[in-house]
Amino acid sequence: MMSRPAPGSAFLTGAAGALPSRTVAVLEAIKHAILAGELPPGRALVETDLAALLGVSKTPVREALKTLAGAGLVTMHPYKGAVVRLVDDVQARYIYDLRLLLEPEALARSVEPGRNPGDGPRWGPAHEALARADTSAGQAERSLANRDFHHELYAGCGNPLLVSMLDDLRDQTALVSAAAWRGDRPGPSGSAPSWEHEAAEHRGVLAAAQAGHAERAASLLKAHIASFVQRNFPAVPEQPQPAQSHQENHG
Repeated sequence: MMSRPAPGSAFLTGAAGALPSRTVAVLEAIKHAILAGELPPGRALVETDLAALLGVSKTPVREALKTLAGAGLVTMHPYKGAVVRLVDDVQARYIYDLRLLLEPEALARSVEPGRNPGDGPRWGPAHEALARADTSAGQAERSLANRDFHHELYAGCGNPLLVSMLDDLRDQTALVSAAAWRGDRPGPSGSAPSWEHEAAEHRGVLAAAQAGHAERAASLLKAHIASFVQRNFPAVPEQPQPAQSHQENHG
């Protein structure tokens, strides 16, 4: 059953600022359930069912689903209604490609130059997210903690637009990473589930960031994201190039 998020949860998109408060609350509840895996990819989102569950009319549900569709978490079908977005391997690699381009750079900008080693307040929330992931009771809690950890890595980059873009990408990758963890795929050595291997990589990234090593932290983060893609998605075949016409070949 879909649970309601705790007050003050940070799952609202930028578009939610212009929505009525009731619609914002509904949006937050549905988005939380999607990110936690309570509403898995491919699940039909029936307006009447969601309205009854949340104790509202269909109008705020409909508006919330439209906003989530714009954020890439929901797919709207003209005659079938809304479903939680299904992300295939090709789409997943496109999403991760953007993260590889943006997230390491954002982390490097977040690392304070010349920062002395130590457990300073800047990285406290990242440590807390790691601890929540380690002690989580299930995949849903782990997925949310993982999202929060990555957010804390780039939150201090100094560019709110970049943070917003990466938050949207993280929401979309939550649809992918949760499915991968649910499969309990082994790590490279075959001795541990994927999420345990990723947790070890997280600790390495955070240690480098906390020590003030911006380039190393960014490099470790890039390798972390790339290794997840390599483990979980087959290579996307290159699209065949259109054949040139006889005239183009000879003229």
